[in-house]
Amino acid sequence: MKAAITPIALLFIAAAPVSPDPSLGKAEAACRPNEAGPALLVGITGLKDRKGLLRAEVYPDNDRDFLADDAVLINARKTFRRVDLDLPASGPVTLCLRLPGPGRYSLSVLHDRNRNLKWDKLSDGLGFGGNPRLGWSKPKAASASVLAGAGPTRTEIVMNYLSGLRYRPLERK
Repeated sequence: MKAAITPIALLFIAAAPVSPDPSLGKAEAACRPNEAGPALLVGITGLKDRKGLLRAEVYPDNDRDFLADDAVLINARKTFRRVDLDLPASGPVTLCLRLPGPGRYSLSVLHDRNRNLKWDKLSDGLGFGGNPRLGWSKPKAASASVLAGAGPTRTEIVMNYLSGLRYRPLERK
């Protein structure tokens, strides 16, 4: 005899908390071919090299949630989107992140040069929506935000790397 799953049991199954995982937010962020809905088309410039991968993440536009743990955000049913992209050997680099709707979101981009899915402050690059000047602390959500429309919205991110005693765009010769 099969046990029936009651509607109450379904609520508990659906409400089960998620654990941290590198795949969190990816399914929701994956753009479809010729994406027409709310999305960010993120052009990346100023890369140090073409090693590793890029990881772009979208957060709610407030300081409490910006760069918060992905599992915490998802369990609280807050916006979190993630896209990883293997760097192409040459040419322009653009990421696409699908969004839940038009609005203001905070955006971060990591150039994970050794592909360990963690920020290595001595070698990896960082970029944020709005291209704020970086210090030794994370930028405010408002300075790292982008405004997305009802369709794909283009934004440009300039990558920053440790140079001397601060993070800044690389000097090009």
